Amino acid sequence: MSTYDYVIVGAGSAGCVLANRLSVDPSVRVLLLEAGGRDRSPNIKIPAAFAKQFHTKLDWDFMTEPEPHVDDRSLYVPRGKGLGGSSSMNAMLYVRGRPLDYDAWAAQGAPGWGYQDVLPYFLKSEDNARGASEWHGVGGPLRVSEQRSPRPLCRRLLAASEAAGIPYAADYNGPEQDGVAMFQVNQTGGMRFSSADAYLKPVAKRPNLEVRTGATVLGIELQGSRAVGVRVSQGRKGAQTIRAGEVILSAGTIGSPQLLQLSGIGAPEDLAAVGVPVRHALEGVGRNLQDHPFVTVIWAVTDQDTLYVAERPKAMAEWVLRRTGPLSSTVAEVGAFHRTRPGLPAADIQLHMGAAYYDDHGAATYDGHAMVIAPVLISPKARGRLWLRSADPTDKPRFVTNSLSEPEDVASLLAGMRLSRRIAEQAPLAEIISEELKPGPAAEDDDALLDDLRRRLMLIYHPVGTCRMSDTHEEAVVDSRLRVHGIDGLRVVDASIMPLIPGGNTHAPTVMIAERAADLILGATPAPRETAAAT
Repeated sequence: MSTYDYVIVGAGSAGCVLANRLSVDPSVRVLLLEAGGRDRSPNIKIPAAFAKQFHTKLDWDFMTEPEPHVDDRSLYVPRGKGLGGSSSMNAMLYVRGRPLDYDAWAAQGAPGWGYQDVLPYFLKSEDNARGASEWHGVGGPLRVSEQRSPRPLCRRLLAASEAAGIPYAADYNGPEQDGVAMFQVNQTGGMRFSSADAYLKPVAKRPNLEVRTGATVLGIELQGSRAVGVRVSQGRKGAQTIRAGEVILSAGTIGSPQLLQLSGIGAPEDLAAVGVPVRHALEGVGRNLQDHPFVTVIWAVTDQDTLYVAERPKAMAEWVLRRTGPLSSTVAEVGAFHRTRPGLPAADIQLHMGAAYYDDHGAATYDGHAMVIAPVLISPKARGRLWLRSADPTDKPRFVTNSLSEPEDVASLLAGMRLSRRIAEQAPLAEIISEELKPGPAAEDDDALLDDLRRRLMLIYHPVGTCRMSDTHEEAVVDSRLRVHGIDGLRVVDASIMPLIPGGNTHAPTVMIAERAADLILGATPAPRETAAAT
């Protein structure tokens, strides 16, 4: 029976980082297990095609339980299945969140995770096209680029946002997030640049690093209070046990708590409900689920250079030959962070804006040119939870986000919809708008807007929090060194450990978590902030 020093479950945004960093020492054996396949699909490489991965073999294709506050609809939660995980499926927007997000992590019982602690790891990961500075790094594995071929309409979106009272943000990833700007992206040469591209592929030939795809982990092998390996099913081999000095779950906010529960680690009442014997009672497993809910406001426009033309042969030829044009787009090209009412410590709404029609996760279509402004609630009060559907590892777990259960969340999203309209009323946009398509001019008062919000609300692919990190919180699953409470030899390293969801897209923070986790695991001293930019 093979034994590895580290077995990493999941080759996503965090798992690829760990595979790279933990295998630097050639005397250490590292195994990376991924349930999906290789990342060879053109829909992974072509930036604008990310939504074409939804509901395919590249997607875990999760749905929430009926959500009581959004007309009992089940909300779709895509998760990347394959090398790179969700970094091979996301919209590639590079957003860190606010300093106060990480200070809040530390304050709730995670020392060493305040903003000044984590900033060196953001810098260490970055290879930023803007160069090294106090706030950015160069030479790191993760390429952070300017957009290759933004649509001309973006200039109007920027100008109209400023006219509506949102100032220009020189660097929304610096100390002050508020304002409007073009997104920076995880791309290189007009192609997606995932965690697999950044961290895994450059070291794939290390003799001490083994990567297995098509490997479904069924559970964690325990001896008393210690994790000693994992049970894996791969192809026709059937189930086998792989021994490990340390098991690291990087299966994501849905997969990591599911594996803990399948292994008998969780709230006893949740495990008993599906007949899983309790090996270690840990109430917080699956609790504290958070995501960013959003809705789209869409207009028909007279501008003829939108993403409506992205699938035409000319656009495909341009991308194939030069890696430019509409297919290099992230769809949401302009972003803004805004406080919708006085007294807030930071923005409550993030706007994703672009020259496209986007509704129902890209499944809805419109035969014409359009633009979209999507208000996203980035500091939700609502909390959900996740639990097993059955003791069968192949059954998808059940979960609910409770989106729109909190009046403050509803107020922010309604204000975000009105803000979107105010931006569209400004001259740079008003002169090219033909009509409002969604929610439509009939939705004028708060009641009509709320009806539309409940009917069309979506989640923006940022689930976090189900294995909460804290040394002191009663629902903590891992401590500040990411070790599962009460179980030796077992850590969780992915977005599930976030105590509070950051104010923005979650890929960059997940990479940061894995960079810091590698140092914690190896006992390395973090690079000082003043030198991290050159690492």
